[in-house]
Amino acid sequence: MANCIQCGRQLPGLTFGRKICRWCVQHEAAQRGEDSPIQRVELAPWTRPQSSSMVVTQAIFGINVAVFAAMTLAGVSPFEPTGKQLVDWGANFGPYTIEGQWWRLLTCVFVHIGIPHIALNMWCLWGLGRLAESVYDRWTFGAVYLITGLAASVASLAWNPTIVSAGASGAIFGIAGALIAAFYLGEFSLPKTVVSGLLMSVLKFAGYNLVLGAFLGHTDNAAHVGGLVSGLILGALIARLAPQREETGRRVGILLFGLLLVFGGAIWWRHLHLYLLR
Repeated sequence: MANCIQCGRQLPGLTFGRKICRWCVQHEAAQRGEDSPIQRVELAPWTRPQSSSMVVTQAIFGINVAVFAAMTLAGVSPFEPTGKQLVDWGANFGPYTIEGQWWRLLTCVFVHIGIPHIALNMWCLWGLGRLAESVYDRWTFGAVYLITGLAASVASLAWNPTIVSAGASGAIFGIAGALIAAFYLGEFSLPKTVVSGLLMSVLKFAGYNLVLGAFLGHTDNAAHVGGLVSGLILGALIARLAPQREETGRRVGILLFGLLLVFGGAIWWRHLHLYLLR
């Protein structure tokens, strides 16, 4: 079968003489101001081969599984690891993090508290990561994941610095927040009903898990909220200021701004914490 010369989408069978798919035709009509049931394009999910659309998601998935496997082989219980064992492997723990071990804000994102914990997080990562990596490019998706993971760790540290915190859920909520902002503020060449359906699915995921976390005492909901809010901010800035993948400079600026906000918040909170202890 032939492919569209603009977006690469596969054209229907027995298509003769046509080089542009109906989605691109309707997109061009929308750009001319003509009525069209299709929204304008921010980014068409089919512009890159499906086989390469999960490279970063698969890499993050693999790192999490590898860390968990290494913990298990080293003697850590795969179901009930102790707090000390988690801290030894890089979990976020206020007294250590505040005293200079800031790398824990990142390493804790790849440490999990037992098989049920990592299984649920990796299931959510696989679904949301695949969707986010088709909306954003690879490096933007990876950067948003890491920055929102850091923001989640800072939020957890600020809310309760005495607990041991670990897991990818904060970063996963960050990806959910970025997707919510993209689907709400962005422009896609998909029908509005499809975009609205995707938006509602991600909203339901975030809402259900936040409510569930509020009722489960052992869930670090502060990290979830921190990740979600930071993801919403980054996603909104990208959708409004740098919606196209070619706008690399603007996207780098937005991501650096987000990173500075996270580290600024961490430093401010540390000074406040030390002041209160005087």
